[in-house]
Amino acid sequence: MRSRSRSPRVKGGAASPRSPNPDRVGHVSSAWPALGILLAGALWGFYWFPIRRLEALQLGGVWGSLIIAATACVLLSPWAIAQRRRLARSSGLGIASVTLGGAAFMLYSVGLVHGQVAVVILLFYLTPIWSTLIERLWWRWPLTGRRIAVIIVGVAGLGLVLGANGSPLPHGIGDWLGLASGLLWAIASSGMRSHNTLGPGEGSFLFAVGALVAAALLAPFLSAWPGLPPAENGWQVIAWILAAAGLWWSASLAILVWAARYLSPARLGILMMSEVLVGVFSAALLADEPLAPIQIVGAVLVIAAAVLEVLPARASG
Repeated sequence: MRSRSRSPRVKGGAASPRSPNPDRVGHVSSAWPALGILLAGALWGFYWFPIRRLEALQLGGVWGSLIIAATACVLLSPWAIAQRRRLARSSGLGIASVTLGGAAFMLYSVGLVHGQVAVVILLFYLTPIWSTLIERLWWRWPLTGRRIAVIIVGVAGLGLVLGANGSPLPHGIGDWLGLASGLLWAIASSGMRSHNTLGPGEGSFLFAVGALVAAALLAPFLSAWPGLPPAENGWQVIAWILAAAGLWWSASLAILVWAARYLSPARLGILMMSEVLVGVFSAALLADEPLAPIQIVGAVLVIAAAVLEVLPARASG
């Protein structure tokens, strides 16, 4: 993003959102964070699979995601304890932003169970629209012609993705959760970019805590406790919970929390588009959930909005 004025750096050496080069912080080039986000995004594009497996094993909905987040908290707690002093010194806004990011991902996780995988992913990736509005309303950045185009193209894509079912509005709880998760993630990533000084370990722990709190708040409204899965499914359930908590909610989120400190929200969003490609194609091949032709056009527009949003950052850096 362009800015003509210099602002002081925030605590921890992170560039403020108004700094001349928002994709380079201190002596860290954006190359390694960008590669990490690409890999983490691709991994999250396949996250629907363990979630759906737990659903098939009779531990689905919000409850499966809640147990995954709780397991991730346990796995990451040693890092949080080891870095408790850094946690105590960290910015309150940074901690709140990371925790909100975890809540956003929990909404996304539950949405994958209740909605069409590709549609939920695309609704999450309307983030560039929300990022543009945040930059205007929060940081008071000018609403340029390019950013207006981002909003128009993104909204048009949204209308086509949802309009295939007869209405341009979200159709069920899965759609609404996907839409809300993208909005919360835009707010959280902007806050992390500005205020987060946490390391990957303790940052991922707070991310999982935010997810756990969100799941606990959602659970009473979405479904009753399904009970324990049948004994014959026990080992499979444990294996999928550990895989989801360890690989997705611990390892990949550690990469995400670390990289979000060095990339602008818009660039972070477009690099995570690897998730869209993996998610859309894997859902079509393995879950028999292909997009309709009109939805494919909408998906292209959503991705185009993200590309339009990131171009100024490239030009400025």
